[in-house]
Amino acid sequence: MNPRPPPLYVGRFAPSPTGPLHAGSLVAALASWLDARAHGGRWLVRIEDVDTPRCVPGAEAEILSQLDQLGLRPDAPPLRQSERGALYQAALDRLQQDGMAYPCVCTRQQIVAANSARGLLPSRHAELVYPGTCRPENGGLHDRRARSWRLHLPAAALVDWNDRRLGAQRQAVDRAVGDFVLRRADGLWAYQLAVVVDDAAQGVTHVVRGEDLADNTARQILLQRALGLPTPRYLHTPLVRAADGEKLSKQHGAPALHLSDPAATLATAGAVLGLTVPRDRSVRAWLDRAILAWRAAHAAPD
Repeated sequence: MNPRPPPLYVGRFAPSPTGPLHAGSLVAALASWLDARAHGGRWLVRIEDVDTPRCVPGAEAEILSQLDQLGLRPDAPPLRQSERGALYQAALDRLQQDGMAYPCVCTRQQIVAANSARGLLPSRHAELVYPGTCRPENGGLHDRRARSWRLHLPAAALVDWNDRRLGAQRQAVDRAVGDFVLRRADGLWAYQLAVVVDDAAQGVTHVVRGEDLADNTARQILLQRALGLPTPRYLHTPLVRAADGEKLSKQHGAPALHLSDPAATLATAGAVLGLTVPRDRSVRAWLDRAILAWRAAHAAPD
């Protein structure tokens, strides 16, 4: 008997267990689930818990329960990043061996001071651009006693990519963020490395996530290229904003979802995604109609 070919589409939802799902995170979860179902693919859930100081006890179980009540059930047991350190270390080892990662002793205050000396002042919501202080060609470190490890960006760090919703995107990563962190000064793995390694290991072909993460995509593409990994297709969903215009988030006190009427909660999230699917008393019936509406709006995943 011939083995079953791998699915052409694998998507994922990757929440951090820093609190329960809220209206904004539900929009991303629903979009990724709908995209996978509309294209006959698999949908996975990955718990991004590498930033352990921010993780809240019980949050993972609550998130999974919320997804279950909303009918958004993954096709495999959830994967936890906290259990995958060996994979991240292997990726960092490879980058070190290839001369693409270097140790760094700079503190945030030192980076701010170095940028200020160059006339670059930090601004709200903007990335803190690394000035290259510890790069090997700038003197660097002569031992491995590092606060953190950074990716040594190539000379051509201009990345063009296409978002299925936002269209053509471009970022000069060297000017936007500089050499970015792979392993943090506190020994924890950086989001960029963990997400790239996990997407490849899980065979993820399509990433559907919130628009606030679009700015991370160019960095992840550079890492994928450095590690010889495939680049998924990307779609970044609209953000849900609070009354003050800020992105709705757990850090800004976003309330947990009210699930007394799960189908109504789904309909509200669907409206943010531009789906004109009326409310229904049945979660299953609403989701079935939402899949058809998503398929009509996103006929092909590429």
